[in-house]
Amino acid sequence: MKCPYCQADNDRVIDSRSGEEGFAIRRRRHCVSCDKRFTTYERVAELDIRVVKKDETREVFQPEKIRNGIERACWKRPIPTKEVARVIATVIENVQQCGSTEISSLEIGAMIMDQLIELDDVAYIRFASVYRQFKDINDFVQEVQPILNRNQIQLTRDTKPR
Repeated sequence: MKCPYCQADNDRVIDSRSGEEGFAIRRRRHCVSCDKRFTTYERVAELDIRVVKKDETREVFQPEKIRNGIERACWKRPIPTKEVARVIATVIENVQQCGSTEISSLEIGAMIMDQLIELDDVAYIRFASVYRQFKDINDFVQEVQPILNRNQIQLTRDTKPR
């Protein structure tokens, strides 16, 4: 590894530890030539995954789009940041492990919806309204109804005398 200060290729690793939720290794290095320290990150080479959009166009998979969509759906909700990060990491990992060089945007959206329904009903509906492109209030009601039914069943179970 070349030193960023003197460009010498003569360093030693002082410390290594896991970073970025296990997706990288952080290495602290010491340059023997100039005696300075610097940090490097080692990551697994990403696969060249293409996302097939609804109109059949293809674009390079961009994990940042998943992150933005989930964060927007969870905005101002009482969801711990750690849980939002877990959902983001899970979806990105699932896309990368799909075993194919192409994945449809519909599959990615479904993966996100599966995670959000377990996390927060409002975040789920927010994401669904964009993902499913609600045209009117009937589309909205149709998406909310199963959640209301599920919550009503849960409420009934919780209030039954024992």
